[in-house]
Amino acid sequence: MNTFHFMIVTPDKTLFDGDVQEVIARTTEGDVGILAGHIRYAAILTTGALTVKLENGEYRKAAVAGGVIKVSDTRTVVMSTAAEWAEEIDPDWAERSRQDALAKIEAAKDEPDRLERANLKLQRALNRLAVSGHNTGTLGTQKKK
Repeated sequence: MNTFHFMIVTPDKTLFDGDVQEVIARTTEGDVGILAGHIRYAAILTTGALTVKLENGEYRKAAVAGGVIKVSDTRTVVMSTAAEWAEEIDPDWAERSRQDALAKIEAAKDEPDRLERANLKLQRALNRLAVSGHNTGTLGTQKKK
């Protein structure tokens, strides 16, 4: 299978910079698959999983906290507020973040701005738990797969 140059960039780091066979990303319009030779493309990413098929055929999954994906003739770039590989996620920290977000949602019922920020925090925590292999459902308790 042909490869193409791919990067995952956050404000803090470059998470990945190398050649891959395939990228699957969650956009606001649904999942998109990128292969070598894909047409020029740009889309907004939602908080979700990003799957990368490396040159050697191995798959890696990352948790992405929104952003954009841009496909050009020379490379594909994901720019995100935050991104981390599944195996680097600390599920205990993500679970504490989920619980903190739920408490903030409860406390912010009458404050739309605080409620929106708390809901975004909850989405990020749930995504990190799911990508790391620890499922909570929407509001349930942590369960290991």
